[in-house]
Amino acid sequence: MSIKTIHRACIIDDDKLYVSLIKMLINKNELAQELLVFENGKQAFDYFEEALAGNNATALPQVVLLDLNMPIMDGWEFLDALEPYANELKQSSLKLNVVSSTINPEEMNKARNHAIVNDFITKPISKEAMISAFRL
Repeated sequence: MSIKTIHRACIIDDDKLYVSLIKMLINKNELAQELLVFENGKQAFDYFEEALAGNNATALPQVVLLDLNMPIMDGWEFLDALEPYANELKQSSLKLNVVSSTINPEEMNKARNHAIVNDFITKPISKEAMISAFRL
């Protein structure tokens, strides 16, 4: 089964090996034309804030893969920082997925129940989970 290639995807993760594997999966399966990569939530938030403040929703990715544990600004802080933009994000075609190796059920539920989170995906991410994350 093939899925439509999206215009822009985003990985927010500080694990260089994971990022290179995900990039390879995305490219091999032709899931996105363009890929934004941020090593921490602060870099990503600055990008998102600029796009949202400038009413430039087309600059936003359609799919985001967000890690929770990162330096500078972690995934939870990133989600909190985006909270004021929840309405704009819901109106855009953004699908924000938390991707984490946590096995803590409380963290998993907290992520799944967050207002702007589409889904929680466990690392290591399978090809099937990746393709599902990109299905709009």
